[in-house]
Amino acid sequence: MGRLENKVAVITGAASGIGRASADRFAGEGAAVVIADLNQDGGESAVRDCKEHGGRAVFQRADVSTEADVQTMIARAVDEFGGLDIIYNNAGLAGALGPLEQTTVENWDRTLAVLLRGVFLGIKHAVPEMRKRGRGSIISTASVAGLQGFNGLHAYCAAKAGVINLTRSAAGEFGKDRIRVNCICPGVINTPLAQRDVPGGRETVDQLFKTAQPYPRTGLPDDRALGHSRFASDPGPFLRTCLDRGAYEVP
Repeated sequence: MGRLENKVAVITGAASGIGRASADRFAGEGAAVVIADLNQDGGESAVRDCKEHGGRAVFQRADVSTEADVQTMIARAVDEFGGLDIIYNNAGLAGALGPLEQTTVENWDRTLAVLLRGVFLGIKHAVPEMRKRGRGSIISTASVAGLQGFNGLHAYCAAKAGVINLTRSAAGEFGKDRIRVNCICPGVINTPLAQRDVPGGRETVDQLFKTAQPYPRTGLPDDRALGHSRFASDPGPFLRTCLDRGAYEVP
């Protein structure tokens, strides 16, 4: 049996990159997966990949910044697979880029709507279904950009910092329900989003990212997917003891 056998997961931004790699791994480890994304072609292709690996998956078109879409994707998990155990709030975009003084209010608002409001909505609407199961796992993609500032990434940095602190507050609130809340802060990962508009695409990004960290290998979506499946799985004896004693946010 896989570590996610009989679990039901919703993964946003799962048509490509880290989300798609995570969907493939979750399905391969036994979970039924709702692949939520605006990219229908990529989402349906991801569904086919999951099924080829013996998993169960469906595609649900969703804009995570829109509450009705988030409610619909959660309902799809319940209607299709009988409940919800895991949500991975991963949908993202580069958003507003460039000098702060040249950032428009519209670009700022859109960046925070997807990167931060989308996480808030995912948590808000996942929790009631997880309570019915008696436990759950909420995972969100933050970033090293939420831990330190980077020139030209003001909106992105602000949104990811918000995800980190929202994770802390939600972990404290929902621990009593045996719902674990964690976020991941990746460094540079070679994804289609990172490759967009870069001459040379993946190969160029790979060479650039190798110089951005001490270890001379670029991070790949599959690297993150393994960690996400561990966060999504049931807690082991040590973590169960921590939860029973009220330590709801465990490093």
